[in-house]
Amino acid sequence: MIILLVGSGAREHALARALSRDPAVTALHALPGNPGIGQLATLHAGDATDGALVARLATDLGADLVVVGPEAPLVAGVADAVRAAGIPVFGPSHEAAMLEGSKSFAKEVMAAANVPTAASRTCTSIDQLAAALKEFGAPHVVKDDGLAAGKGVVVTSDRTEALRHGEAILAAGGSVVVEDYLDGPEVSLFCLCDGTSVVPLQPAQDFKRVHDHDDGPNTGGMGAYSPLPWAPPGLVADVVQHVAQPTVDEMARRGTPFVGVLYCGLALTSKGVRVVEFNARFGDPETQVVLARLETPLAGVLLAAAEGRLAEVPALRWSDNSAVTVVIASNGYPEAPITGDPITGIDAAEQVDGVHVLHAGTALSANSADAGAGLVSAGGRVLSVVGVGAGLAAARGLAYAGVERISLAGSHFRSDIAQKAAEAVG
Repeated sequence: MIILLVGSGAREHALARALSRDPAVTALHALPGNPGIGQLATLHAGDATDGALVARLATDLGADLVVVGPEAPLVAGVADAVRAAGIPVFGPSHEAAMLEGSKSFAKEVMAAANVPTAASRTCTSIDQLAAALKEFGAPHVVKDDGLAAGKGVVVTSDRTEALRHGEAILAAGGSVVVEDYLDGPEVSLFCLCDGTSVVPLQPAQDFKRVHDHDDGPNTGGMGAYSPLPWAPPGLVADVVQHVAQPTVDEMARRGTPFVGVLYCGLALTSKGVRVVEFNARFGDPETQVVLARLETPLAGVLLAAAEGRLAEVPALRWSDNSAVTVVIASNGYPEAPITGDPITGIDAAEQVDGVHVLHAGTALSANSADAGAGLVSAGGRVLSVVGVGAGLAAARGLAYAGVERISLAGSHFRSDIAQKAAEAVG
């Protein structure tokens, strides 16, 4: 099987790692990829949001499957262009990807499908914003209605901060979604969908704040772990029954079937499971830990979803091990990340048994003599260090052992990823 993977982050590196280990995969290509993905796949330069380019490359490669990783290409309609070229693609159409591309649209779909979620108001003026903040009260939840790379949400008890965030979105020409606050821990559950059927993966939890103890600004995610020993029994089946399947059914009813990953961001509230948000792709950094535990070869499952055959797929197999990922962020992240600094120690980190390192914001410096030298930072979240071990305590110990072997000037990471969950199980 020849596969073209679209994207360039740690999520795509995790996908590339899983796909490269599938015996059915004979050739793996990536557009544009990153230096880590380049160790597993043939890289191709180009704009990942250019549907015509992606479709042409997939055709030229004779690809059997295209896997679209990030949300921006999906909302831009890349999957539509690939499907129009007659090539199976794992990723929703532009219309279906609006479950992530517009939070107000997602709320509309959830209402039609009777999916439990927070009450909300969509605001297009400062007066509406002020009224919604007063209606729901603190803590205030203020979201950019459109794509914001995981950083468009503010949750705060400070009304001035909430108002400032909403005003900035409106000033940029966007609209704002203000929601009722949901109490309880959050859980991420990825559901593979083929337009009709739903196959859930294992749940994970991520850490969105930049500093320990959930302090500091919201980021795209500073770490994650799986499994969740504290999750209630039957959680996955409950989410499939009451959230994922009704949403997929509603999208099909509208004539815009959802094919790809429905990322269910959930809050386990005192009143039951509630949807915090939908995404239309694998989440980052949760993908890094979920795929580290998946034992079923990935390529055939994704192809089955792309071809509407998920109902034929046998039950997925999972490792009993735990996985923890810790994100190493660049100096100044998230406000003003500094890039171009040398990175060393990845090979040393991966010499630790049970550790692998996934590239997110990396590049090869322009004066590199060869592909194995001159690795530098090229983004805010630079690396995801993954530890896999027998239990959360072992997995997080391995992840942090890997982190300590990596050097990037001024970089920072959270020291408490999965700590509470590991301590709770002893």
